[in-house]
Amino acid sequence: MKASIDSIETFGLVDGPGIRTVVFFSGCKMRCLYCHNPEMWQKGEENYTSDQLVAKILRNKPYFIHNHGGVTFSGGEPLLQIDFLLETCKKLKEQGIHIALDTCGNGIGKYDEILKLVDLVLFDVKHPIPREYKKLTSQDISESEKFIEAMNKSGKPVWIRQVIVPGIMDNEEYLDQLVEYLKKIKNIEKVEFLPFHHMGFEKYKKLNITNPLEDVPPMDLAKCDELYQLFLKKYKNNNLKKSI
Repeated sequence: MKASIDSIETFGLVDGPGIRTVVFFSGCKMRCLYCHNPEMWQKGEENYTSDQLVAKILRNKPYFIHNHGGVTFSGGEPLLQIDFLLETCKKLKEQGIHIALDTCGNGIGKYDEILKLVDLVLFDVKHPIPREYKKLTSQDISESEKFIEAMNKSGKPVWIRQVIVPGIMDNEEYLDQLVEYLKKIKNIEKVEFLPFHHMGFEKYKKLNITNPLEDVPPMDLAKCDELYQLFLKKYKNNNLKKSI
């Protein structure tokens, strides 16, 4: 069995705990307005077998052991190549590798199976309101909610990731909607706000793809932190976890 892998980052420091190898799967059903990896929308050539990928990941095992790191499967959307992902994760678990899954939950099923194998879910929240989710991503929220149901049942720890786009998420009304939405997700250990940036804009030009947020400024970092602090107050005041 082969998969389409866009790229592999070694010594990643932001996609889970410790030093990590980050594997970016190509292919995604979503067309998020703020996407900074449009080159991964289409599934590319199948270029890795499971054994090849495992061997590449295991080269960094000495670093994983000493700093609680591991591998993170990202994309694109790794859940779209679920059979390959299952096969690879089974082999990595035999080697004692910590596995994180970075996903928005918009895959093709077998969620219970994959969640038995991963140690941490990095869950990308797009928008809490179904109609706005559809406008932002082009997809229905229903598939993501199926994944949340499986994620809750699995009991696996969850880190929430929320991109903050000026004019969409940078207001108190959105924070209230987000807090309400997160009530349905169990085992949240951490919530991250990721400020919208322009680092992927050149990719749109190279690919001759219209950039729908071309005129939107980058998210001000100080304002993003201010919103995060306000979010934390609202989160704790709603009897949710006191420390994230």
